[in-house]
This record gives sequence, C-alpha cells and structure tokens, in this order.
Amino acid sequence: MTAIHPHRTPETAGPTVTEIRAAAEPILRRLGETAAAREAVRDYAFAEVRALAATRIALTGIARDDGGAGGSLRTVAELIITIARADSNVAQALRGTFLVANRVASRPDLPQRDLTLQRLRNGDLFAGTANERTGGASGQVNATARRAGADWIVDGEKYYSTGGLYAAWFSTQARTEDGTVIRFTVPFDRAGVERLDDFDAVGQRLTASGTTRFTEVWVYGHEVTETEDDVPDNPWQGSFAQLYLAAVEAGVAARAFDDAVAFARDKARPIKHSSAAASVEDPYVRQTVGQIAARAQAARAVVLLAAETLESVRVHTGPQARSAGAAAAVEVAQAGVIAIESALAAAELLFDVGGGSITNRDLGFDRHWRNARTVANHNPRQWKQAVAGAYHLTGAEPPTTGLF
Repeated sequence: MTAIHPHRTPETAGPTVTEIRAAAEPILRRLGETAAAREAVRDYAFAEVRALAATRIALTGIARDDGGAGGSLRTVAELIITIARADSNVAQALRGTFLVANRVASRPDLPQRDLTLQRLRNGDLFAGTANERTGGASGQVNATARRAGADWIVDGEKYYSTGGLYAAWFSTQARTEDGTVIRFTVPFDRAGVERLDDFDAVGQRLTASGTTRFTEVWVYGHEVTETEDDVPDNPWQGSFAQLYLAAVEAGVAARAFDDAVAFARDKARPIKHSSAAASVEDPYVRQTVGQIAARAQAARAVVLLAAETLESVRVHTGPQARSAGAAAAVEVAQAGVIAIESALAAAELLFDVGGGSITNRDLGFDRHWRNARTVANHNPRQWKQAVAGAYHLTGAEPPTTGLF
C-alpha cells in the first residue's frame, strides 16, 4: 500500500466538488428517468452506481490536503439530497460509503485512515452493519470470532447490509470468546462471505440491504480496526448516519414535488366542476403543489442547518466536544422528525394533484410514500422527539446508540 501524504498538494489532489457534481449530473439524470421502471421489475442500477463510484463521489467533504474533493458537511448533505431526489434507493445504497468517508473527514485518529482514504480515492464502495436477526435484544452481537493465531475466524449473519451488492468492502462486528466485541473490515470477495438479495420491505427495495453471511471467514489481525472500548470525546458518532437518513427523506420530498409539477403541467386534466381550463390554473392544484413545495423546502432546510451544526462540533475536544456533540445530536434528531414528516406528507399530497390516472402503476408515484415510510422506520421518530424534549427540559443527554 502507498501511504497518503498528509499534506497533499492541489496538483495531486482528487477531483473538486464542482468536478464531481458535473460528472455525476448526467448519471443522476439517467437514474431519475429510470427509477420507477427499475423498481417495478427489481432491476438494480449497477451500471449507474459504478459510474457514480468512478466519479469518486464520496471524496466530497474530505479535505483537499487529504486528497479529497473539499467541501463542508453541508456540501455533503446537499449532494445526498440530490442523489435521493433522483433515486432514493441509490442514495441509501451509498450510505455506507459516505459514512466511511465522514469518519475519514472528521477523525484524524481513525484507525487505518490512510488505507481507507486510498480505497475511497480508488472509487471503492463500502457496506456495513452490526444488525442481526439471530435473536436477542436489538443491537446484540451473536456473530462469533475465534482466535487463529494473530488472526480471527468469524461465523454469523448480518442483516440490513445496505449497499452490499454494490460494495467492495464490508465492515461489521463479532463477539470473541471472552465476550469482547471487535470491529473489522474485509473484502466482499473473501472466501466464506456470501451476499443474499433477500431484502423485502415495502419501500427502498433496490438498496441491496439484505443478508451478509459469514462462514469460517478468515479475518487478519490488521483488519481489526476497533474494539468496543474505543470511545471518542464526542460519543455521538452516529449523528451523521442519522443526518444521512434525513437527507434521503428530503430527497424523496423533493422528488415528490418534481413529479407533482410535471404531472400537473403535462398530464392532469381539471375535474368537471373546476373553474379552470387547465390543471395548472386550478386553485386547489396550485394550493396542493404549494403545500408540497413547502414540505420539500422544510425538509431540505432542517437537514442543511443540522449539517452546519454537526460540522461545528469537529473543532472541539474533551468536555466541549461532548457538550457540543450532545446538542448537535438533538438537532439532528429534530431535523429527522421534520424531514420524515415532510416526506410522508409530500408523497401523500402528490396524489391530490390529479384524478384517478395519477394512481396508475406505470407512474410508480406510490414508491415515494413507500420509500419515505421505510426510511422512517429505521429509527422511530417518537424516540427522537422524546429525547429532544428530555434534553430541553432537563438537560438529559441523548443515548449514544447511534440512533440520534
């Protein structure tokens, strides 16, 4: 492996944010044009995702001195919303890669940081999950890791391996014989690693979020990156992961707005008792489109504001990092509530723009609500609201489970 120089010059840095966005634009246009048809027949966007990876899209938000594209966390959030506006399935499938990139951008002490950065610069995609369906409480790790000299042999199954069919690398956890939980990253083509396309939710059907099975998988000692005892000053490291979900919801709301406008302009007809000659002149169609626009704007606004707050945490260390991290986690949770509710409302209001024909299956407009609903169920918004209320009323810190 060639080490990444910590002070890379602009001449050898990666592509800029502007260059990445320009290269991604035609790919995202294709994704948007084909999203409904692909979801109807379970057709994964392998070519388009490979093309997005080739733009090195996940370098967005990583400093130029590190060979990244530059840009703030707000820039990253804007990009996620744009991807989700084209196809929320693809945005969700890229989540693992952007989570890895965010850790590189925000943690100079990240284990194997140079190696991970090199993989991102190569355009590699990542997936990862600790989730299991093997019994026990949510979050319980039942996958096992037993010693083999300096290495480990891992057995177990992980579910919600979002983006797994697209990715080159998989990060997860296993419990050792003495009960310690280790975290590691292995290539998907490692012997004994099996990807199953068995995700069967009502929405987000093409996120490749099924099972990853480990059968006698050899994990080398240097591939173990962290243990459960590694606790940073800001323990709310999951805040970006939650911001990402909120950004996906904002993208769904934006796409519902796009489809409402296009349908009203090009396909809708005024109902018999309307005073308008065209649907775009009908006052209730106008009101509905205005409502959808407001919902989409609200979702986008809270996500971008939370992104700015979350980035401000990075300058702090010690107790200040903990205090700022808790406040940012609450703001991200609040943004998630608004983004979820805005996306669900926008997706439902879309159907008020037209008559019976707007429900035709070939349009696939029902996918917006199904996708928003599925993303919302990752982390119940009732908990987010209750945690935010407790913080404001009593100063209680949010849980450090990664869900806030």
